[in-house]
Amino acid sequence: MIPYNRPTLAGRELEFIAQAIENRQFCGDHEFTKKCSAWLLAHLGRRSLLTTSCTHALEMAASLLGLAPGDEVIMPSFTFVSTANAFVMRGAKIRFVDIRPDTLNLDERLIEAAINERTKAIVPVHYAGVACEMDYIMELAQAHGLAVVEDAAQALMCSYKGRPLGTIGDFGCFSFHETKNYQCGEGGALVLGRPELIEKAEIIREKGTNRSQFFRGQVDKYTWMDWGSSYLMSDLNAAFLYAQLLESQSILEDRLASWKRYHQNLEALENKGHIERPKVPEEVQHNGHLYFIKVRDIEERSRLLDFFKSQQIGAVFHYVPLHSAPAGIRFGEFNGEDQYTTKESERLLRLPLFTQIKAEEIDIVCQLLTDFFRSDS
Repeated sequence: MIPYNRPTLAGRELEFIAQAIENRQFCGDHEFTKKCSAWLLAHLGRRSLLTTSCTHALEMAASLLGLAPGDEVIMPSFTFVSTANAFVMRGAKIRFVDIRPDTLNLDERLIEAAINERTKAIVPVHYAGVACEMDYIMELAQAHGLAVVEDAAQALMCSYKGRPLGTIGDFGCFSFHETKNYQCGEGGALVLGRPELIEKAEIIREKGTNRSQFFRGQVDKYTWMDWGSSYLMSDLNAAFLYAQLLESQSILEDRLASWKRYHQNLEALENKGHIERPKVPEEVQHNGHLYFIKVRDIEERSRLLDFFKSQQIGAVFHYVPLHSAPAGIRFGEFNGEDQYTTKESERLLRLPLFTQIKAEEIDIVCQLLTDFFRSDS
């Protein structure tokens, strides 16, 4: 069997967890939290706060924007539920915009038509670690006085025109879920592009208290300051994560090599018109997070999924568009025509890709794809 995912292990996770236990430091903002935060600062160039998930990072961003009922937020429908939930929880309405058929990212040309007097933010989602067209989005946001929250859940170690994803907008939100390139089971980070909001962000993350200031010796006791919740990653999780961040470059190179092997192996099937391979713009550096193909339609994808299942290959589809879900209908509205969101989501199939997948495993998947289209034609 070749599974869809095997969580990344870098090698020193148990060593660092044992060190945290020996130090009797279990909750957040201890040694390994600080080491991970320092690593993120060095690689991203912006202050970040570790969180328990990317979901919570998004919720913090929505809170820091001061959203209120009646406000609107623009995002693609082709994304995970957390992207929308974070803003719905603050009372905002979601304005869904169609995606581009090449990158499956938010179509930047359609954003302006969705902007009105209630719009407060744009949320670009960097699908598969491939950047949205951020120059256009940032210029549009500036012209209309809107915030930009980058959902960079899949995009650590990715860039747009040399700039790290998650650092271009006002906020960047990363995931360290076990399906991501760098993981600690459950975890995330909020990257702050507005220095004036760092103190407020710390308070929100620490249950509404100024506990972070207390530990830095800035106040002699900490107290309840504002609304907040428990968004702080434990130091045990940070210890696990730090082992992976130290090996970030080797993990990146491993996954990119696997991604390229798929891409090369499947060129012939694309040339024959059986599939479409991912498109990566020249100014973008991705991280090999996932490899997908697009087939003719949902019926063909279903047959291919059944075939892979019979061969014990863990291929999976991805997001069901949010605007078609019960909550999406209740809390959002699709702006304009759904030309590509539903159609492309129904054609997409993700192939097994994980850190240290063997070359021969990739070759088996590619050969099975070839066999399927030979027998299906």
